[in-house]
Amino acid sequence: MSANALMIDYEFCTGCHACEVACKKHLGLPAGQHGIRVLQDGPRELAGGGWEYNFLPMPTSLCDLCASRLAEGKDAACVHHCPAHCMALGPAEELAARFDGKVDRALFVPAQ
Repeated sequence: MSANALMIDYEFCTGCHACEVACKKHLGLPAGQHGIRVLQDGPRELAGGGWEYNFLPMPTSLCDLCASRLAEGKDAACVHHCPAHCMALGPAEELAARFDGKVDRALFVPAQ
């Protein structure tokens, strides 16, 4: 069985910061520290006249994929609280199989 991983589908992230707040609360982190951080890319005007504005949740080295929550049979705090359902937690190999050619997904596997 492969290690657990966090898959983030950036196509559907709304930038609400719910994952960031839930993680910070669960880990009891002080100001300035984050287990996951929502970064912003843009806005920028596109050549065709539209705009691009992306939100990018990025796990940090403090993320342990909510090991204590998983031991209780719960989902990771970020996954549980994401209203856009753009995050999933599970075996890395199974999550990687979901990519199916999509380029706007990322798989985070913490160091063992």
